[in-house]
Amino acid sequence: MERPSAITSSELGVLWLTYQEKTMILRILEYFIEKADDETAKGIMTDLYGEINNYVGIITEIFQNEGAVIPVGYTAQDVNKDVPKLYDNGFDIMFVRLLKEISIGLHSLNITMCYREDIVMHLKKLTAITQKYYIICTQYLLEKGLLVKPPHVSMPTSVEFVKDNSYLGGLPINPFSEKRTLNTVEVAQIHHAVEANILGIQMITGFAQCANEEKVKKYFNDGAELAKGFVKELTEVLIQSSIPTPQSAGGNATRSTIAPFSDKLMLYCTSLFCSFSLGSGSLGTAFSLRNDIPAKMTIFMKDIFEYAHKGAKIMIQNGWMEEPPQMEERKKIIKK
Repeated sequence: MERPSAITSSELGVLWLTYQEKTMILRILEYFIEKADDETAKGIMTDLYGEINNYVGIITEIFQNEGAVIPVGYTAQDVNKDVPKLYDNGFDIMFVRLLKEISIGLHSLNITMCYREDIVMHLKKLTAITQKYYIICTQYLLEKGLLVKPPHVSMPTSVEFVKDNSYLGGLPINPFSEKRTLNTVEVAQIHHAVEANILGIQMITGFAQCANEEKVKKYFNDGAELAKGFVKELTEVLIQSSIPTPQSAGGNATRSTIAPFSDKLMLYCTSLFCSFSLGSGSLGTAFSLRNDIPAKMTIFMKDIFEYAHKGAKIMIQNGWMEEPPQMEERKKIIKK
């Protein structure tokens, strides 16, 4: 059998990132499976664990065949399954659903940066698995009444075209300027952002309760306040158009202050959520034609970027940030 061609730098980077994300998810699933009090939820997470663990093994084998060092990622040292429940009322599947949503975006992007047939096929299968479990989690939450759907709308009976520039109204420099009612594309983006940030608040509140280091605890607290401001601003936009706002139907943090995860893992998870929020915010800004919405999103994206940067500094200071594989240092090689 012909040996596959050597992997490229971009393929190495994609596999490295995927290994980091998947080993983190495995540790989170190990804890949630241990603490699950709903057999259906436990079954979903157990099946997903098996699928992800298989692909971590595939990535490990590729690294070994290429003579590349295996990343550390996230190990048994980053999870403690013997602590009390940190979250209750369906948070486990709510959280897994959002992780799968992030993974869908990552896999779609990663597959465009890979060229070797076997790696492309592995990512294609991983994408299919991720989509499958996203749908399973969504259906579970809907059946349990733990997921609020976006509002319904009257169906259009004719095609309309924008007639003048007032459609773009809502300039931030004039807060009293008349704003048109939101269109369905804008509602979709705002509803999604509010839904994701409500879950983010619940997640990071739990992290703040149990973080070991004070600096990390404060960082998570600041993140919860940032997300609350984001939700408040976008909820107000919906209210101004008399549109119902998403409300959390479950997933509360308990009173536990004992950490199920290492500070390192929780910081990486928060960093992943920040990256997801920046990507979603960019998409929402691109597809909104009401001027005040991109203005709000741009400010929040700046705040999220700065917040993520603070988290990266904390990880570096504590020696928790694993360095991705580097390109050759040509200047140093030449000097040597």
